[in-house]
Amino acid sequence: MLDLNEEKILFQKGYNLVAGTDEVGRGPLAGPVVAACVTCDSNFKIIKELESVQDSKKLTAKKRESLIDFIKNNFNEIGVGACDHETIDRINILQASFLAMKKAISSLKQKPTFILVDGSFIIPNSTYEQKAIKKGDSKIFSIAAASIVAKVTRDKIMEEMHEKYPEYGFDKHKGYGTKYHLEQIKKHGPCDIHRKSFGPCKV
Repeated sequence: MLDLNEEKILFQKGYNLVAGTDEVGRGPLAGPVVAACVTCDSNFKIIKELESVQDSKKLTAKKRESLIDFIKNNFNEIGVGACDHETIDRINILQASFLAMKKAISSLKQKPTFILVDGSFIIPNSTYEQKAIKKGDSKIFSIAAASIVAKVTRDKIMEEMHEKYPEYGFDKHKGYGTKYHLEQIKKHGPCDIHRKSFGPCKV
């Protein structure tokens, strides 16, 4: 079970609203990259229903869905941001990931005083105090919660895209480069939401 040690250290230092942020969708060949940001203050407690919060990749889709409402109802606030395939092609996936995080943070009504960022790099050109934590989604409670929100949000987007482009099977692989997905790209060519800067989709 993840704890709030990192967040508590920041509260003790005087930061009254701490955010965890993470993105989902850097690897897929299609669709957006989606980031989420969750905030908590020193009164936040891990209720029983949130004890299973961890890196979204380690949870089943059913488990992520069961956690989402508890996350939304117990954290102070949740923000979500996304960058579409065209933006990814234009500025590259790393910069698009940072931009999605900035959008998620900007959507918050109450701005955090410190941000815990998943990954090796802090968000560039940001005025927020922040700390990057490698594999933060498997170590930091607030980052793990953000990863679940981002994953559930992105999966829903890709399920909607499946309705529009059923031949690619987006409902199953969510845009990742599975064998079936690569076969369908070869058969049909890339569709509108494929990332044209990514190898198999280059035209």
